[in-house]
Amino acid sequence: MKQLYFIINPKAGYGHCFKIWRHIEALLKAEQMSYLAFFTEYPGHAKILASQIAASNNDLKIVIAVGGDGTMHEVMNGIVSNHKITLGFIPGGSGNDFSRGFQIPSDPIEALKVIMRLMKKEGNSIDTGKIVLGDRSEHYFINNMGAGFDALISYEVNQSPIKALFNKLSMGRLVYVYFLLKKVFTFKTSTIDLSIDGKKHIFEKTWFVTVSNQPYYGGGMKIAPEAEPDDGFFDITVVHELSRIKLLLVFISVFWGKHIYFKEVKTFKGRVISILSHDTFYVHGDGEHLGSTPLTINLQQKALSVLTRRVRKEIVDLKERDSNDCH
Repeated sequence: MKQLYFIINPKAGYGHCFKIWRHIEALLKAEQMSYLAFFTEYPGHAKILASQIAASNNDLKIVIAVGGDGTMHEVMNGIVSNHKITLGFIPGGSGNDFSRGFQIPSDPIEALKVIMRLMKKEGNSIDTGKIVLGDRSEHYFINNMGAGFDALISYEVNQSPIKALFNKLSMGRLVYVYFLLKKVFTFKTSTIDLSIDGKKHIFEKTWFVTVSNQPYYGGGMKIAPEAEPDDGFFDITVVHELSRIKLLLVFISVFWGKHIYFKEVKTFKGRVISILSHDTFYVHGDGEHLGSTPLTINLQQKALSVLTRRVRKEIVDLKERDSNDCH
């Protein structure tokens, strides 16, 4: 029997996550589930707690992050090198892009019920990304990373008390729109040197580059419609040489994944990526500020086990092959 741990960020969703945990706790007790729960107390604490759980013994474990994508990011960074841990997620933040991409219900109680069913079988092995910044610091991401305008917006959103106001009004997703409109007319684009699996690209007047492991980011934007977290590739999106007004049109279309049809949006797939910007760009991982360019990214294939309702890519490919064989 795998040991079950919960790492809860009570401040996620500006305190709403603590109430979510009380409902989860009641259901766990009703089901007579055996578990241990830990609460984060400061930024970065979830990573420390996850690392301590990973190092506590050599048994098989399930670690459930309860919070937002930032909480998931920290927990994942604490256990990513331990292959005896399966990772789960109960959404309690404002963005919750992991739950979208990995098909976990947005309702926390329904998410717990799904996780309790998924716990009875093996988790899915997914890819992760390893970022090495110019100062040689290492960071991992599970959803996506970005450099440029999107990283600036993420930084501003996470630093601002306005986010709390939007969340209290149940309009958390609109906070990204607010800061986009605030920064779009002052942001300075830059030339970037982008290397993908050894092939060099130069893009002038670049707004941002994202590297995606699954489709969603920024609270529901479908930045990489075709991204699969277990296909051995990242989906890379570059937005460049775009007027400020047209950027707003592109931004609106991202929610449906239609931005990829603009000629100023370039898409690629790759495993090893480096980004060098002529002017310094902010960098985020899973929406969390990490530092600034330059950086390199390496795909870690099937490096992490997660609880997800996503059908594994090899199963989808097998079904498609069998279907084609019938004709």
